[in-house]
Amino acid sequence: MRRIMVAAVFLLAAPGTGLPAQTIAVRAGRLIDGTGADPATNVVILIENERIVAVGADLRIPRGAEVIDLSGMTVLPGFIDAHTHLTGIVLGEPGWQSALVRETAADLALRGAKHARETLFAGFTTVRNVGARSFADVALRDAINAGRVPGPRMQVSAHALGITGGHCDGTNGYVPDLFGGRVGIEQGIADGPDAIRAAVRYQVKYGADVIKICATGGVLSEGDSVGVQQYTDDELRAVIEAAQMVERRVAAHAHGNRGIKAAVRAGVNSIEHGSILDEEAIRLMVEYGTFLVPTLMAAEAVERLAHEGRLTGERADKALAIAPMMRRSFRSAVRGGVKIALGTDAGVMPHGANGHEFTLMVRLGGMTPMQAILAGTRNAADLLGWGGHVGTIQPGRYADLVAVDGDPLADITELEDVDFVMKGGVVVTP
Repeated sequence: MRRIMVAAVFLLAAPGTGLPAQTIAVRAGRLIDGTGADPATNVVILIENERIVAVGADLRIPRGAEVIDLSGMTVLPGFIDAHTHLTGIVLGEPGWQSALVRETAADLALRGAKHARETLFAGFTTVRNVGARSFADVALRDAINAGRVPGPRMQVSAHALGITGGHCDGTNGYVPDLFGGRVGIEQGIADGPDAIRAAVRYQVKYGADVIKICATGGVLSEGDSVGVQQYTDDELRAVIEAAQMVERRVAAHAHGNRGIKAAVRAGVNSIEHGSILDEEAIRLMVEYGTFLVPTLMAAEAVERLAHEGRLTGERADKALAIAPMMRRSFRSAVRGGVKIALGTDAGVMPHGANGHEFTLMVRLGGMTPMQAILAGTRNAADLLGWGGHVGTIQPGRYADLVAVDGDPLADITELEDVDFVMKGGVVVTP
């Protein structure tokens, strides 16, 4: 990393304020702007306060503007991870299996602050956090927005919603009287359309920006098949109806083919994981405009943990069965024209390594480097409904920028170790 260059431009922030200088000019040697256009060379990006005001090769730099010289680097929009779990304990870390009964909301929020910082420094200036206990992600989002801790822009779901005993029921396998025998919408558990509507409204009341549901079983839960549909068609429609009435989008955890199709028909905005896709499911996703968030890093991580013996029993069996299916389905979805948004499931693996998802999207034979970059910029911004604010380097967007030494179109692994990060006009690279 170019630590000397970064240390010099870090002084552009007004001392003691955390605010950017009034006008900043960034010289980009190569620009990949996130729109899908071919790269441009020797471009100037003008920033006032936290927004981009102009982009072009022939721009005059205003007198008195602070200049950041990235003329030897490739500049891209700040990356977006549409599937994170910033506040939870990382899978495989000591105590992960007993965290539910040992950790308070304060533990979650403090850990989330660490993970948010790591994520931001990896070049991910925006994330969608899809599942957290005790509204810890709401607290983290608000702390970041207030400038109390560094981190990416966040959309948060609070509790993910699921059936009793399903993938989103974190009390599976524990004693029946945990939480005093009362496990309901306060923990994200909702059975039947009426309870689901109440659960959606409960999450929104306490700060949720997006609704996350578990439409099928999962890998890391106990006692359920990874592919089986868990919410009925009526329940799925109730989720969508309730979410739309409060202007929230819906992300559906779904591995199995039947549950994926039911969720798509109900109207979810994205399928998370999408591990078992057939031609009909792909056709439906294209027809409905449903995004796939493939989380290829999660498949890689659980497969590795199973081989290492750190994931055991039915969890290991499910991991080893689903990982190769997820990779095949990803390739089929790309060929079939499904819209793809980058998401890692960070928390299943350590935070701050999110850029490896770009590499997997290309290495597994599904995407070109430009397609992968668009999945982690423009496409993800569109999924979040923030296309007018983030995901591209255009006038009016937040000045969220990353830069790398090499050319990621020639070597996508460049995005695994960024050299420069700016969020909202402030250089945040350590």
